Amino acid sequence: MASLTYDLTLAGLSVGSAAALTGIGLIVTHRATGVLNFAHGAVAMVCAFLLRQFTVEWGWPLALGTAVTLLVVAPAIGVALERFVFRPLAVLGGDPAQTMVASIGVFVLLVGGAALVWGTGARADAPTVVSADPWGQLAVALALAAAVGAVLRSPKGRPPRSRRRTRFATELRAVVDDRPLAVLGGIDADRVAAAGWAFGSFTAGLTGVLLAPYVRLDPYGMPLLVMEVMAVAVAARMRSLPVAVVVALGVAVGQSQLTRLHPAGRAEPLLQAVGANLFVVALLVSALVLPGIGTRDALPRTATARVATPPGAWIVAVVLFLLPLGFAGSDLHTSVQVPALGVVLLSLVVVTGRGGQISLGQAAYAGLGALFTALLAAGRFPGLPRLPELAALAVAVLLVAPLGVLTGWPAIRRHGLALALATFAVGVGVSRFVFAQPYATSGLSLDRPAGFGGDRAYYVLELGLLTTALLATNALRRGRTGRALAALRDHEPGASAAGVRVPALKLAAFVAGAALAALGGGMLGMGLRAFDAAAYDPVRGLLWFAAVVVLGADSVLGALAAAALLVGLDAGARGGVAAALVGVLAVLVGRFPGGPYEALRTAASRLRLRREVSLTPLGSRVRRRLRPVAPRPAGRVSPHSGTPGPAAVPAPRSGQRHIAPGGSRSDATPAGPHTGPAARPAPGSGQNRPAPPAPDTDRSDTTPPGPHTRQGATPPPPPHTQPGTAAPAPPRGLPGATAPAPRGSGPGAAAPSGYRTGPGAVSVPRAGAEPRAPLSVSLRARGLRVGYGGFTALDGVDLDVRPGRVTAVVGPNGAGKSTLFHCLAGTLRPSGGRVLLGGRDITRLPAHARTRLGIARTFQQLAVFPSLTVAENVRVGAEHGRTADPEAAEQALRLLGLDGPVRALPAAGLPTGTLRRVELARALAGRPRVLLLDEPAAGLDAPEATALARVLRALAADGTALLVVEHDLDLVADLAHTVHVMVAGRVVTSGPADRVLERGYGG
Repeated sequence: MASLTYDLTLAGLSVGSAAALTGIGLIVTHRATGVLNFAHGAVAMVCAFLLRQFTVEWGWPLALGTAVTLLVVAPAIGVALERFVFRPLAVLGGDPAQTMVASIGVFVLLVGGAALVWGTGARADAPTVVSADPWGQLAVALALAAAVGAVLRSPKGRPPRSRRRTRFATELRAVVDDRPLAVLGGIDADRVAAAGWAFGSFTAGLTGVLLAPYVRLDPYGMPLLVMEVMAVAVAARMRSLPVAVVVALGVAVGQSQLTRLHPAGRAEPLLQAVGANLFVVALLVSALVLPGIGTRDALPRTATARVATPPGAWIVAVVLFLLPLGFAGSDLHTSVQVPALGVVLLSLVVVTGRGGQISLGQAAYAGLGALFTALLAAGRFPGLPRLPELAALAVAVLLVAPLGVLTGWPAIRRHGLALALATFAVGVGVSRFVFAQPYATSGLSLDRPAGFGGDRAYYVLELGLLTTALLATNALRRGRTGRALAALRDHEPGASAAGVRVPALKLAAFVAGAALAALGGGMLGMGLRAFDAAAYDPVRGLLWFAAVVVLGADSVLGALAAAALLVGLDAGARGGVAAALVGVLAVLVGRFPGGPYEALRTAASRLRLRREVSLTPLGSRVRRRLRPVAPRPAGRVSPHSGTPGPAAVPAPRSGQRHIAPGGSRSDATPAGPHTGPAARPAPGSGQNRPAPPAPDTDRSDTTPPGPHTRQGATPPPPPHTQPGTAAPAPPRGLPGATAPAPRGSGPGAAAPSGYRTGPGAVSVPRAGAEPRAPLSVSLRARGLRVGYGGFTALDGVDLDVRPGRVTAVVGPNGAGKSTLFHCLAGTLRPSGGRVLLGGRDITRLPAHARTRLGIARTFQQLAVFPSLTVAENVRVGAEHGRTADPEAAEQALRLLGLDGPVRALPAAGLPTGTLRRVELARALAGRPRVLLLDEPAAGLDAPEATALARVLRALAADGTALLVVEHDLDLVADLAHTVHVMVAGRVVTSGPADRVLERGYGG
């Protein structure tokens, strides 16, 4: 018995050493580049195949082949990946969504390339580099870990503060945290990243050559095996090398010892499966139970507006899907797989493309759909009788759909890499513990429904089911649910602030995706007349995910094209061509995140002639005689460009900033004598903003200077009114929309720049005027405390936000203003104290629940949904706010002057001032009783800030409670009734704005 224990321990140490090498490589690559390298297993497989090629096929000496493989080829692969794949992504901004998709693309590309070169069969003659004695492999792993630790840590002779990291380790961290800033600091970011990738690929190659003699060396099995031991790096939080080594050795020895157990009874197959796949169990626990390793989004977000479907594309798609009805033989049999796979890929359109939630486990749900259909049709499903095939398919979909919670529940609190690992772990777990077990799949067959046994008849049935799936997908992508999913994808905190129930919506997206995947999987199984577990393995799930992403994640046509491409290439070309092609496209996803059609459309627009074709003088005279040219009305939208005319959206003024795709800002005009810092004085300077240059302005303000008016802000009439013509009165029902113009206001109370004017427009209260008819609810904070480790961000803060008044919070950076704001908005739960709305304790309520109670907020960094139009942005707030009023969106659009041509434009690329109005309109569309504004004037020029102040005063005059966190003390002085000054997490003084600010508080 002791000898058996010793032998099993040695065997476990051998496997654990290879797993430890995998963990070391993943951790070093992640620390050097910030990328979780999904291609680590594929690199290991390629290096193992190359060593076999050098030594077995070409007859090289083992030492020479090993040296070339590990010291030349493996590092060269890493350097090539860094130079041609990940460096361009890092230079373009380092979007974690694109880097993760590119990593999966490299995995798919290498797997497909290996299948093309060496075939899909397994090899059993891989050379042995280190003897089977585990002590040699263990020594290699420990020596490598010690060497990495020595590189990343300083010797003990250095001072204590500098002992933790070497210069190279500091450079590694700097490059990962902020590559542009590291370059400005004199760090060679390219060299650091290349070194990290080269070392990571070296460890991957070492893992491959050590494992190859003892496992299946094939293009699909070995990469998946290496990815399963990713659990050791995740358990080490992608940071600690000693933890990774200990976990790898412990899990491997435990898995080896479990092989001696032979339990009896019905639980025997499951327990044996657990014992043989302990690394998969560790992956499930580390991915689903332990805290997530990353919080940044790791999904392909739409940075620009949705690309319109090409004209006639649906007609072409229908014709192409009807063509197989004229096929016969093997061509028709192959075509049967296309509609089924198309339904599976539609599930990714719903979950990833529209909902923005990454899911690497959709192949598991497709396989469960096929398995449950086969079990139900055979009468082997526990507790249910034998069912006809179509009924079995329907019941299987209903049974699998709730299982979508397995991946939907982790998505509630996990984002980015953590969510990717969780969904991948679920897929691997289902594959290992269900599909690969004989007790579930042995002797199982699946037939087609009665009357649809032939390929042509079954293809007609599939087209009907595909049409049903397309209608369901379109219903989920349109209307109220579609807008909520797009908001969740574009800006999750903004969607929650708009009142969208984010957790429930995520669960619904994953449940719907599981149902569609199960339907497609059942169709695929009936088409093949068998349940094939290999058709639903996790590697194929990665291939499906990459194919949908590169062909347009939010495109239904893209999913159908991906299905046809994958099936056609697998059937008509050598195995691996489809994977290689999808891998190439996925590697290049950073260049065209919206899909290849968007890339082709952009390239075509750049190739067009830039100079316009003009008529000769004779041609001009002939044209004028034949067709007189009528003047174009102001504000008309160009049908070709899709952009409004000059009167629809104000042209950018000096100092105004635009939102570029992805949310970045860029100056609209170069700096000049009237731009830059001179456009807005520094906060706290006490000076009013100077007027912008008269020739460039398009706003007017006839209000004489006063205590609440900035001098010199004299823009001309807004674009929605003609001189001397009153615009329609704003609708009733919204805050600030019902206040009648005070008697005698006349020209002294003109509407804010860019908003409606005329009788009934939003009135601007006179200086010192008391608010009218306040609402009966206020927001109060009592004894709020928040700490981060040993730092106290809030220390017993009390605050009242009363109806009909503007309350401002000012203070220096780090005073705790943002933390207080997040506690009130519901995005941060305090460790002590309470938040009260009226008499109700809302301290534990999330942001979307507070929105539905009447607390709306805006963000310092704009929280708009770029893929939606202006009107759709506002409708999201109206549909999920305090009251569901279908007219609220139109009222908010009219109130803020957004009901012109700009309403139909996508939010992506609009000027900052317009986007601020969109965000405010979305908040007001929910009819809030309390409005929280975080740096509302950030990015606005002087006229826009003046207009914003007038609207906010009008809202307060109508009874809304407003809280403003702002650094611009001029705006605070003009706007606030009460000012609270925070320093070091405490409110140090409070009072009227003029008294508090005259003392010099506020930073």
